[in-house]
Amino acid sequence: MSPQAGLSRRSAGILLHPTSLPGPWGSGDLGPAAHEFLKTLAGCGQSWWQMLPVVPVGAGSSPYSARSVFAGEPLLVSLEALVEAGYLSSADLKPPQLSEGRADFESAWRAKRPLFDAAFEASERRASAEARRAFESFRAENAVWLEDYALFAALREAHGGASWASWEKPLRHREAAALESARRLLAREIRFHVFLQHHFSRQWESLREKARALGIGLIGDIPIFVAHDSAEVWAHQDLFQLDSEGRPTAVAGVPPDYFSRTGQLWGNPLYRWDEMRRRGYAWWIARFKSVFARFDAVRLDHFIGFHNYWEIPADAPTAETGRWVPGPNEDLFLRAQEALGPLALIAEDLGVVTQGVKDLRERLGFPGIRVMQMAFGTDPEAESYRPHNYPENCVAYTGTHDNDTTLGWFRDDGGKSSTRTRAEIETERAAVLGYVGTDGRELNWDFIRLAFESKANTAVVPLQDVLGLGSEARMNLPGTAEGNWRWRMKDGALTPELSGRLAEIAAESGRRPKRD
Repeated sequence: MSPQAGLSRRSAGILLHPTSLPGPWGSGDLGPAAHEFLKTLAGCGQSWWQMLPVVPVGAGSSPYSARSVFAGEPLLVSLEALVEAGYLSSADLKPPQLSEGRADFESAWRAKRPLFDAAFEASERRASAEARRAFESFRAENAVWLEDYALFAALREAHGGASWASWEKPLRHREAAALESARRLLAREIRFHVFLQHHFSRQWESLREKARALGIGLIGDIPIFVAHDSAEVWAHQDLFQLDSEGRPTAVAGVPPDYFSRTGQLWGNPLYRWDEMRRRGYAWWIARFKSVFARFDAVRLDHFIGFHNYWEIPADAPTAETGRWVPGPNEDLFLRAQEALGPLALIAEDLGVVTQGVKDLRERLGFPGIRVMQMAFGTDPEAESYRPHNYPENCVAYTGTHDNDTTLGWFRDDGGKSSTRTRAEIETERAAVLGYVGTDGRELNWDFIRLAFESKANTAVVPLQDVLGLGSEARMNLPGTAEGNWRWRMKDGALTPELSGRLAEIAAESGRRPKRD
């Protein structure tokens, strides 16, 4: 079945980033726990595993502020798989003693980096002729982004992790002689980063093959904007709104909304859409091609920005100051589909949803998303987020990575992290209880059942809601830079009882797939 058909049939899935998987290395990866999770999904009657971007994380460990939008996150590379490949031995694997329940990216990198180095050195010494051909083939096939990324990663390490905007002027401006000199001096380091990307790709393909065999589709995520300190902005400065020194002249974000009282100041440089259009959107087409090589369907983050985006002066302290500027609209997507064929895209259309945004989504035929937590408050679209109003062509969520967990949201006391007043919270609670018709003690399951029973073709639930967790398991608090993206499930947390309950609801709501 095609991915497009997959989004148009009645199905369900779980939202869980791979870093949130359990395991001994401080952060989840593409190893045994990921393969085991696929089997659990199949047993729960699910058809989809949705993830956040799997790209190299940037500031604040955010996958939405990536060092590259093409490369894979090195921490997701499984050491156990490198043992299977013959580049490490089981005796090499001595995991750090880290607490469960929180991802410790810094400790994970300190533990994994020496072993990555050892595996790379082993591959350089004793890789078979077949393995060497596969490595060189991967490098050639992905040269359009891989060479810039590997050089960028090597240079960034050589500069102590400093942003490319602070590098020497010849490197900052990508003068040919400076780049050639860097390639010679950093040849080993460049091959190391290519090695990691090669094994990320190999391990990803193994995971995807397992998913296909189990009838599980993978849903990815494309952030609309790119981090300033990234390989892509450094390599393609003429495609972004930068000054002569490479500094952003205007940055991305959104005005005050449901998620943040002062808006969200993302700080990403904005595109020069006129230049993108002049080049036939080649950069974006390459980006779509890359992500669909990994995923069966893709959530398009901040779809609103393709219709019109919030332009904020680069020196503004918050996102409250800005203006709306027209985006590329359907022109980009029509060009991409001409080049690549139909794209199974999900439009994340939350925020300031004007009629123009709705019309664009309808013209393109993309399913939008409906978040149940937003159905009972002051959001202008609240009524459309109530499950009885869901159209078939949408994806229903109890919440997303930007929301609190369902129980955390319901029990919110109106503290500093809340976007709601105490009066608003009480009004919402009363509306919720009246709508679901229960006492709210298991509101997470009430919401799961309502999402699954809705007309939406696809229903997706964050795993935290299946586990019945509170605010301690929240993945991200928009508008904050620290402490996000850290939640991890504990080994064994998804018990047979919880799995069975989810499978039962999937079957009763007509979402459990028929499998051999």
